[in-house]
Amino acid sequence: MGNYPFFETLLKKAAYDPQKDQLILIGDYIDRGPDSCGVLEKVMDLHEKGAIVLRGNHEEMLLSAMDESSGSLEHWLRNGASETIASYMGDAAAENAADVLADSEIFKKHVCFIRERDYIFQTPDYLFVHAGLDPNQPLSEMDKHTFVWIREPFFSDYRGEKTVVFGHTPTAYLHGDNDCHTVYFGDNRIIGIDGGAVFGGQLNCLELPSKHVFSVHA
Repeated sequence: MGNYPFFETLLKKAAYDPQKDQLILIGDYIDRGPDSCGVLEKVMDLHEKGAIVLRGNHEEMLLSAMDESSGSLEHWLRNGASETIASYMGDAAAENAADVLADSEIFKKHVCFIRERDYIFQTPDYLFVHAGLDPNQPLSEMDKHTFVWIREPFFSDYRGEKTVVFGHTPTAYLHGDNDCHTVYFGDNRIIGIDGGAVFGGQLNCLELPSKHVFSVHA
């Protein structure tokens, strides 16, 4: 996401109160937007006040790039890393990403924070995850890659007892309508909340158990 004003506006619109509400964030705090650094600073502050913070595939790409996995930096750059790097080091920094990020203390702090984040969070009725679950495997046997990257067969075949709240896939795809960015409530107990804000859609916040939706439009 990387859009701090959107994020801040949505929290205010939802009247989020850390003394009363349990906030659960399900990943993709960085890339493509103009201020990934600012968003992560806010996310860390929210975590200190009690928010549950999960990781998404964009955070996973960042970590792979920092670990120097083969082709990982190029993969991250193709998916919005330049904007993230610029939010720490300026526009010219993207040309030498690994070198300039190594000199940023705030970036190193953010990387450490991301490494500590989990992939899923469960309550008695809900499971929160960035991308979804493999409907053909027990939860205990799923690869972590699944939690941040899967699309199908999760959408079609999930039949678990808990309702899964997820992001990753823009809801326009789930609705089958390029102009529909509202929260997707599937008949098989899946709820997609990624409104595609970075692509001109909207940023969504789902309140549970009421299923009331707060949104900020791009």
